[in-house]
Amino acid sequence: MAVTASAGGISRREFLYYIWGASMAVFTAEFTGLMIWFMLPRFREGEFGGTFTLPIDILPDINAEPADYPDGRFWLSNLDSNQPNDRMWQAQDEEEDGITIRGVAAIYKVCTHLGCIYSWTAANNRFECPCHGSKYRLDGRRIESPAPRTLDRFNLEALDAEGNVLASAEQTEEGFFQALVLPDGTTHIRVDTGDKQDGPQQDLLCDFAGNCP
Repeated sequence: MAVTASAGGISRREFLYYIWGASMAVFTAEFTGLMIWFMLPRFREGEFGGTFTLPIDILPDINAEPADYPDGRFWLSNLDSNQPNDRMWQAQDEEEDGITIRGVAAIYKVCTHLGCIYSWTAANNRFECPCHGSKYRLDGRRIESPAPRTLDRFNLEALDAEGNVLASAEQTEEGFFQALVLPDGTTHIRVDTGDKQDGPQQDLLCDFAGNCP
C-alpha cells in the first residue's frame, strides 16, 4: 500500500527548500552587518574623524610628491607657487589676481566627483582618480573634470614643542582652508579630520593650457 503524506505535512523537497532559504537569510544578515561595521567611521582619537599630531619631519620638501597618511585619509602637500615645477605652478588666473599659494595643506583623499579614492601618479606629477579620470594639481586644484570642484581640505594647526598652537590655517570667505605657512618654532602639525571644508569651484587648469579633452 502506498504511503501518503499526512494533512498539513511538508515534503522532503519543501523541507530542504526552507532550510536553504533560512541559511541564505542568515548569511545575508551577517554579511550586511559586517559591511555596515566596516563602512561606518569610528570617531576615536587617532582614527579618521579625530585629530592627528605629527612631527614636521614627515613633511615632504617644497613642491615634492605629497606625503600619504592613510590612517587619516589625507595627503600632506608642501606648496610654493613661487618655486614652480611640474607638480606645482601658478595658473594664469592666480597670476592675474596676485595669488601665491604657499604652505602646508592637508588634502582629503576622496575625489569630489563620486567619492572614489584617487592617488598620486608620479609619472604625470598629479593626483588622478581611476574611476572617471578627474585630475588635480599638487594643491588639489582641478586640472580636468568631471570633478565639480577642487579637492576638500582638513583644518591644520602648527604647534610648538609644548603643544601650544602657533598658527592655524586661514579660511576663505567660503570657509575653504588655505595652505598654512609654518612659523618659526613649529615642531609638529595637527590635522583635524573632523573639520573638513569643501573645495571651491575653480576653473579647470587645462582650460588655461588649451589641452582639455
